[in-house]
Amino acid sequence: MPLGRLQHFTIEPQDLERSKDFYVDVLGLEIGDRPPLDFPGYWLYSGGVATVHLMGTRKPREGIVVRGTEKKYEDTGRFDHIAFAATDVEAMRDRLRSKGVTFRESVVPRTGDTQFFLYDPDGVGVELNFPGA
Repeated sequence: MPLGRLQHFTIEPQDLERSKDFYVDVLGLEIGDRPPLDFPGYWLYSGGVATVHLMGTRKPREGIVVRGTEKKYEDTGRFDHIAFAATDVEAMRDRLRSKGVTFRESVVPRTGDTQFFLYDPDGVGVELNFPGA
């Protein structure tokens, strides 16, 4: 039984609104429909797909394991980064610079694809992949 396509990433950020602003205002994801869950959060869409779920603090309830209420945001554990296919490398470069976002740029040998590497407000790595010419 093979797996299907990846559906989404869920991030529990230190500051829900700050992270929402980063993914929407900086990366261009769109806030979309989200079920009426009993905790705050956002479903952020890319190309009509709810790609990134931001999850606010949940209340403990029977049958649901909620990680410790004393949050430690020293790193993102074993989770390293999220990668997105992207278009219009010049516009995104300008957008990131205009918003003061630090990023590293590289070109993939042989394919000529351009990649941007940056971090969200909680240190989650974000990779943007732009097709080569």
